[in-house]
Amino acid sequence: MVSIRTFSVSLPGTREGQMIDLTEIIEEKVRDAGFKEGLVVVFVPGSTGALTTIEYEPGLRRDFPEALERLFPRNIYYHHEEAWHDGNGHSHVRASFIGPDLIIPFKDGQLLTGTWQQPVFIELDNKPRKRSLVIQVWGE
Repeated sequence: MVSIRTFSVSLPGTREGQMIDLTEIIEEKVRDAGFKEGLVVVFVPGSTGALTTIEYEPGLRRDFPEALERLFPRNIYYHHEEAWHDGNGHSHVRASFIGPDLIIPFKDGQLLTGTWQQPVFIELDNKPRKRSLVIQVWGE
């Protein structure tokens, strides 16, 4: 029978473009849940933070924000500004394209990710934020 354990994890204050490797945080919650195998679901509440996987190395940590700027430039007009005038229309669009969640299988307490594949949180808002993650571990 599948059981579920839910955890909330606070992240340190974040700034736009910051990328945080979540591997150790997620692995700890998988161990805390005590399941042999299953799935771990990671979700970031909010509309300007995102989750994805990447090879967490210095070059890609620079390439990724540069690619976002090419795809979704901050210096163009976003209709979001008509509602809130907060200058973060680009943040919402970027977060929507990347997404707020990840699902990662695990077995024997180990995430079944590729050698060079790390789960990461990306702060996309234009002002500092205090973030939390919801981590649900589904397993047996």
